[in-house]
Amino acid sequence: METNKILLDIFLIFGGAAVLSTMVLLSRQSLLVAYMLLGILFGPWGLKLVPDLNLAKDIGDIGIIFLLFLLGLELDPRDLWNMLTKVSIISILSSIVFFSIGAIVPALFGFNFVECMVIGIAMMFSSTIIGLKLLPVTTLHHHRIGEVMISILLLQDLIAIFVMLFLHGMSTPSPYWEDFGIAMITLPALLFIGCIGERFLLRPLLSRFQSVEEYIFLVAIAWCLGLAKLAAQFGLSYEIGAFIAGVAIAEGPIAHSIAHRMAPIRDFCLVMFFFAIGAQFDLQAIRSIWLPAVLLSFLMVAVKPMLFRFLLKKSGESSIVADEASVRLGQGSEFSILLGVMAYGLMPTMISVKTSYLIQATTMITFVVSCYWVVIKYQTPVTFGKKTKQNSK
Repeated sequence: METNKILLDIFLIFGGAAVLSTMVLLSRQSLLVAYMLLGILFGPWGLKLVPDLNLAKDIGDIGIIFLLFLLGLELDPRDLWNMLTKVSIISILSSIVFFSIGAIVPALFGFNFVECMVIGIAMMFSSTIIGLKLLPVTTLHHHRIGEVMISILLLQDLIAIFVMLFLHGMSTPSPYWEDFGIAMITLPALLFIGCIGERFLLRPLLSRFQSVEEYIFLVAIAWCLGLAKLAAQFGLSYEIGAFIAGVAIAEGPIAHSIAHRMAPIRDFCLVMFFFAIGAQFDLQAIRSIWLPAVLLSFLMVAVKPMLFRFLLKKSGESSIVADEASVRLGQGSEFSILLGVMAYGLMPTMISVKTSYLIQATTMITFVVSCYWVVIKYQTPVTFGKKTKQNSK
């Protein structure tokens, strides 16, 4: 009986996604928006066709792990280090500005100090999933944009991980700085283990049996999930472990082959992830947070591209790269939603549920607006039709 229920839920999610995606594509919108709208429509606050979100949330979390693994596969460690050193100032300055905006706006609507701090931190990040899903990789131009975006997003994700560690530390009896110090030690240790494991275990196996595609696929998944689990044991996140697993084999000869074979699994999981985001939102909460959500969303969508464009040009990037990368970074992040939910769960006496809903609403609005802006203006791999502007140089 339970199996039939799971199959029915998956059918409703993907059947509904297929129908709604057709309508969304005809309106030249991103498929990601269709998945979120479907969650709102079918979820517990809508038609209640899929009232239990545990399955979608769990599979969606796995999708993020695979996304970070595939992201790591695309990065040469030496190039990654060069880019990180270049964009560190950009990430720090932009985070300060977005934090300030995110903290000031809710203060004007009566949110307390801790709530404003949490909302401000949540506004610091852009979406890794949307940024990469909407980025084509067929030209050198987009390859360069990808390098810039990945570097900025990676630093933001690392900041988000440390913020979550900080929040977790605040909710435990032990001092928060102990968790932070442990993370600073275990992250380099995990990098070392990943490099050693790739050099002396993974590389010989994959070189010997590289003609057996199923074996490569199995080893890649085991490697990804193994490093992800090890990272969790070290007190880090599964996503960081998966990213390190990808980076460790990025220089290998079959990195591209692994990425190609794992893409369908990632896409399946990401449909579930975005469905869960939409389904978790309580539509009745809109009445109490719609005005700050709209104002904050407008400022994020307007200010983020302008600031990133200015900082990227100052760092030496061409106008074409700076303009397009800045637009593609102009939204909230899936980490923002996770941060809001986590903060409310850990500190319910200091943070109201309205804080979590405000972060969710703002992030979803920026997702919709940013996706539409990117789809209309630039090339993407998830939409069709002639774009108003092509940058294929």
